[in-house]
Amino acid sequence: MNDPLKKLCWDDLRVVKAIGELGSLSAAAAQMGVNASTVFRRLGEIEKLLELSLFERRRQGYVATPVGAELVALAQRLEIDIVAVTRRLAGLDQELAGALRIATSDGLATFLLMPVIAGFTRLHPAVRIEMVIGNDALNLARGETDIAVRATDNPPETMVGRRIADIGWAPYGRRSDFAGGPPGPERSGPDRLADHMWASFCDELAGLKVTRLIDTTVPPERIVFRTNSVQGMAAAISAGVGVGYLPCMTGDMIPDLVRIGPADPALADALWLLTHPDLRKSGRVHTFLEYCATMLARRRSFIEGRSSP
Repeated sequence: MNDPLKKLCWDDLRVVKAIGELGSLSAAAAQMGVNASTVFRRLGEIEKLLELSLFERRRQGYVATPVGAELVALAQRLEIDIVAVTRRLAGLDQELAGALRIATSDGLATFLLMPVIAGFTRLHPAVRIEMVIGNDALNLARGETDIAVRATDNPPETMVGRRIADIGWAPYGRRSDFAGGPPGPERSGPDRLADHMWASFCDELAGLKVTRLIDTTVPPERIVFRTNSVQGMAAAISAGVGVGYLPCMTGDMIPDLVRIGPADPALADALWLLTHPDLRKSGRVHTFLEYCATMLARRRSFIEGRSSP
C-alpha cells in the first residue's frame, strides 16, 4: 500500500508549517521569500498528493484541520532536529569566516555594540555580521541567532554566556528645558518631577523596572507618550515630549539631553552575552564573544552610569 506521506519532502512541510503558524498565504510567502501564488500552488499540490484538506479557508485566515495540525507539528519537530544537527556541526567549525548572526535591542546596537562590531570586522574581515534588532527573545532551538546581547536579569536556561555589567538607568530631560541646570536631589525622581510631562515604555518593555516605577509614582494623566524602543524614547525626550528614563549609556551620548536625577542601582538591568551551548566552541562565535567581552569590560563604568562616555 502506497503511503503518500513518504512522497513529501522537507520543502513541502516548510510550506505547511509556515501557513499553519502564520495563518496567511501572503505572510507565509514573505517568510519563505516567494510570492503568495507560489505558496497557494504548492499547498494545492500537497493536498492533492495527500488527498486531504490541510486547512480551512476562513475570513480570519487559514486554520489547520486536525490532519493539517498534525503535519504542522511534525514540521516543527523536524525543523528543531535539523537545526540541532546543523548547530552541532557549526560548533565544530573553527574557521573565522562565514555569517555570524547577532540578536540585540536597538539601544544596545546603536549606543554600545556598533564600535565593537566595527573593530571585530577589521580584525576578521571574512566574518559577515548579521544583526537582528528587536526586544523579543529569538528561538535558539530554531537557529534564529548565534549570539544574543541582552539586558535581562533572567537569561534563558537554554543559553550560556557571561554577565558583563549592570546597565545604569537615570531620568533625562531636554537640556534646553533645564537651562538652569538639573534639579537638586530634593527635586529629582518621578515623584518629585510632577510638574513635568512624562514618557514611558510599553509592550515588551512594559516589564522594565523603570516602567513600573513611573507607573506607580507618576499620575496617569502626566504620562503622555509610550514606546517599545529605547531609541524612540531618546528621540521623544530630545523633541520635548516629556522627561523619561534612559540607560545612562544612551542618554549620556546625546548632547541634547541632561540627567535630571541620579542613576539608581535598584533600576539596573544585567547586560549578558549569550549563545547556545552547542555553539560556544565555534571559532567565530567564541572569538566574537571573547572580543566583545573584553571591549565592553573596558566601558563598564560608562555602561553602569558611573562615568561619562
